[in-house]
Amino acid sequence: MNMIVIILIIYMTISSILALVSFWLPLLNPDYEKLSPYECGFDPLGSARLPFSMRFFLIAILFILFDLEIALLLPLPWGNHLPYPLISFTWASSVLILLTIGLIYEWIQGGLEWAE
Repeated sequence: MNMIVIILIIYMTISSILALVSFWLPLLNPDYEKLSPYECGFDPLGSARLPFSMRFFLIAILFILFDLEIALLLPLPWGNHLPYPLISFTWASSVLILLTIGLIYEWIQGGLEWAE
């Protein structure tokens, strides 16, 4: 029990020191580029409150959707060891078919084109 307390104290001490150093060290050398709110490399020309294009959000949502779809299908090879593997493969196939139909619909509607 005594060894566990010593290890916890050491961990908390090291964590506190690292947290304090990470807050204290950047204050030693402030830089104008680091302190500026824009990180794109050039000064803003217009207002920063202009709305984004809806196509940007559509592409971002499609990317997230297909990224999550891949994450959901990653454990599929281990579905082979289940008592009824056909059920998991049927569900995975139905998800893939549904997403493919949605992608084809989006493509036909012209949602994937940047310029009109």
